Amino acid sequence: MFHSPPSAIRLETEALYRDHHRWLLGWLRLRLGCPERAADFAHDTFYRVLTRPQPSRVGRPRAFLTRIATRLMIDDSRRARLERAWLEAHAAFMEEHGAAPSPEEIAELVDTLEAVARLLDGLPDKPRRAFLMSRLDGMPQADIARALGVTVSMVKKYLAQALVHCHLALRESA
Repeated sequence: MFHSPPSAIRLETEALYRDHHRWLLGWLRLRLGCPERAADFAHDTFYRVLTRPQPSRVGRPRAFLTRIATRLMIDDSRRARLERAWLEAHAAFMEEHGAAPSPEEIAELVDTLEAVARLLDGLPDKPRRAFLMSRLDGMPQADIARALGVTVSMVKKYLAQALVHCHLALRESA
């Protein structure tokens, strides 16, 4: 059986994994405090590297890997917040109505959550995080500023940017 020679991209990806996987795993362990979650995120990071649509040479491998891992952690955090919000809404519904929501009501709620996620698509990281902290978590602007390492004035700008982004996205979809 004939095997084609490995591509340059494949060889570079293998070298990236070999040279930086252990470092990335340690970096993730420090941030997450859980070796199992760190291993999952390291795996997902390299999966993203392998499946990126436009593979290219990586100039600063650790910066490249941390950017991917950070985005994965942000996405995971967003999903967890959405799940908590759904569970809280479900609990409030159960308390108010004493019965589980119908499949139609669940579908409507899921559609709403997906619509919010679509509205925020394409919004830069800090404005998106500020918006979610404000709207989903109910955090005051001063706490958001501390969490993001920016001023309260910058948080106000991020929130305004997010609202404009959502308004434009709603206008485009109408």
